[in-house]
Parts: sequence; structure tokens; C-alpha cells
Amino acid sequence: MTKMGNGGMKRWNFHGNEELDAAASITIRGVLAKVMSNLNPEDHRAVIPLGHGDPSAFSCFRTAAVAEDAVFDALRSRKFNSYAPTTGILPARRAIANYVSHGLPYKVSPDDVFLTIGCEQAIEVIIKVLAVPDANILLPRPGYTYYEAQAAANHLEFRHFDLLPEKGWEVDLEGVKALADENTIAVVIINPGNPCGSVFTHDHLRKVAETARMLGILVISDEVYGHLAFGSNPFVPMGVFGSTTPVITLGSLSKRWIVPGWRLGWLVTNDLNGILCKSGVVESIVSSLNISSDPATFIQGAVPQIIEKTTDDFFSNIISILRETADICFERIEDIPCLTCPHKPEGSMFAMVKLNLSLLEDIEDDLDFCMKLCKEESVIVLPGFAVGKKNWVRITFAIEQPSLEDGFGRIKDFYQRHAK
Repeated sequence: MTKMGNGGMKRWNFHGNEELDAAASITIRGVLAKVMSNLNPEDHRAVIPLGHGDPSAFSCFRTAAVAEDAVFDALRSRKFNSYAPTTGILPARRAIANYVSHGLPYKVSPDDVFLTIGCEQAIEVIIKVLAVPDANILLPRPGYTYYEAQAAANHLEFRHFDLLPEKGWEVDLEGVKALADENTIAVVIINPGNPCGSVFTHDHLRKVAETARMLGILVISDEVYGHLAFGSNPFVPMGVFGSTTPVITLGSLSKRWIVPGWRLGWLVTNDLNGILCKSGVVESIVSSLNISSDPATFIQGAVPQIIEKTTDDFFSNIISILRETADICFERIEDIPCLTCPHKPEGSMFAMVKLNLSLLEDIEDDLDFCMKLCKEESVIVLPGFAVGKKNWVRITFAIEQPSLEDGFGRIKDFYQRHAK
């Protein structure tokens, strides 16, 4: 009821969607916003952003010049000012099909590629497609909680299987088998790993595929950090096992090209046996895209030039920087007694770090740690609960080296000030 100017009361028939609010509350963006609200305006030091994977602000992570030229050329051509087809323009889908075919024992068709507004829309699309009554989906813990948020918003039950830090954050396959039932429709993996910095071996991915086949479920392989591998394990696309079980691969330009703001992603069906077509999943993907927005047409128009002209030197340089900053991150963590990183990151842009709260005074949990660190040192890290691992933190090393060193220096100062 609302009080009106004449003193009367008026009942309005609308209100906000509480279920949507609840779903959004578990997103990384929402949690980081809460942490950053504690920044001290009187602290004039630069804020050190170790909480999210967007290094585009740092000059050492600038995207390839040919990618910038491709966008400029697409705009100036005036060929990409119109609406795009539902699934994306053919030249872009053809270029992405060729790109994701690298490392596969078969050729991906452009008809298997669906363009999306970043990888997040690809997640939205596949979750909506699979969210039928009584279904459930298996999600990794720790993981990327946008999956949980989308599942909750679409009334799709989600169940968590563990990633095992003592085994390089591999999937607990026995846990997957124990969770699945006749209503389980898919299992999600993220490789290279967010938030763990892991890179799965060929043998482990084969076991994931065989487990999915045994359970009669598809694999959703989030490869938004695809090819960002700098340890002993090379990146292996899950599509290699598309003949074992249906695989839906999600990816984007965002991470490998360091352009998250360009919002160009894709969903690819790797399904040599045609199961996704026969089951109606492909048709539903198109239906979902028919009632949603498209990536900007000029960005789609730039994709072929971006993919075809970006040189290996650019990618090698990014990998070299990430390898160096990952080493720094791991070494500095070892120098702070309240932090433990059980597995040195080998890919993506993150490390999962365990907090030893018994060594700290007046720190209640991971959120309290992050909020006080933000207030006292202007350093942003992500509380582990936001990725499903309470009393851990996720730290990104995708940042210029001087800022990374400064950030860990401040974290060490914070520890010494709060140490028992």
C-alpha cells in the first residue's frame, strides 16, 4: 500500500521479482560490488583489482592490433549495419568453426556454431534449453556461479560435485555418478578452470566423457579460457570426445583476445552421432536465440579478420605474461602464512587459495577477510563462497607485475596486522 497525496491509500498490482533478486545475489559481480563498497575514500593509493578476470585495462595485456583494425574495418565497410541472422552471420560462424576445429579429429560445420553476446549468453541459452520440469544439472564446486544463478532463475535444479584440489582440481567422477539420477540432463566442466587455474588432461576428459555416456547425459564444456594454458598440461578441447557423448562447447573472444567488453561468444555442438538434433536440443537453441538479442553485427563482421590475422606471437606473449604472473602469485602466497594454494595454477587467470582463519584475529570468514582487506588496503579479492568454497578466496594474477607485487605486499601487511 502507498500513501497518496490526499491522505488515502492505494494498492498497486506490481512488485519486483524476488526469485530473480535471489538468483542474482549469488553472482560474482554482485559479491564483488559488496566487497568494493568497503573501499576507503581516504585511501589515495591505487586500487589493486585481484578479484575479477579482466586485464584489458593494463597495457601489457592490450589486444592484438589486427583485432582493433578488424573492428575498424568492419565499421567503415558499412556492410554490418543491419540486423544479423538469428544464429549469427555466416562468415563469422565459418571462421569460428575453423577455429574450434583445431585439435579435433573432425571438422566442425558452421551450422554447428551459434553466436552469442559473450559466453554468458551462451550459458543463458543452454540453461534455458535444458530447464524442463523435474530436470537437474550437475555443476562443479568450486565453479562459476553464473550457472547457479541462471539455473535458479529458470527453475532448474542444480547439484554440486566436487573438484579435488589434491588431484589438481580434477572432477570427482564418483561424486558425479552418486549425484546423477534419471532426471539428470547434463554435467558442466570449466577447462581451463575458473576459479581453480587447472587444466584437465586428455585422459581425465576421456573419463568425464565416458561417465557422461554411461549416465546418458551431455557435457557442457565451458572453454572461455581455452588455450590459456601455461603449465605441463596442454589444453585439450572437450569436443575431441564428441563421438563418445554429446558435447556443447561454450567460448568467446573475451579472454584469449583480452576483449571482454566486445561481447562476442559462441555455443558449438560437438555431436558426431546427431543426438542433439534428434532430441530437439538444437531446435530449442535456435528458438531461444529467436527470442533474445544478438551480438553487435559489426563485431560479428570483424570475427573472420580477428581469427585469421591474429598471429601466434600475440598469443605466445599473453601466455608468457600469465606464466610469469602465475609464478609470482604462487610464490607470494607461500610467503603469507594464512594463505595456502594447494595446486599451482596452470591455466586461465586464477588461483584458489585457502584461508587459515586460526592464524588471524577478528576475521570471521572469507567475506569478512575480503571486506576488511578492501577497506584497509584497497585490494580486491573474491570471497570463496561466491564460487562455492567457503573460507577460501579466488585471486587473479592477470594483472601487470608491479601491481601484482604491490597487491601481495599489501595483503602481507594486512596479515601481519591481524595475525594472532
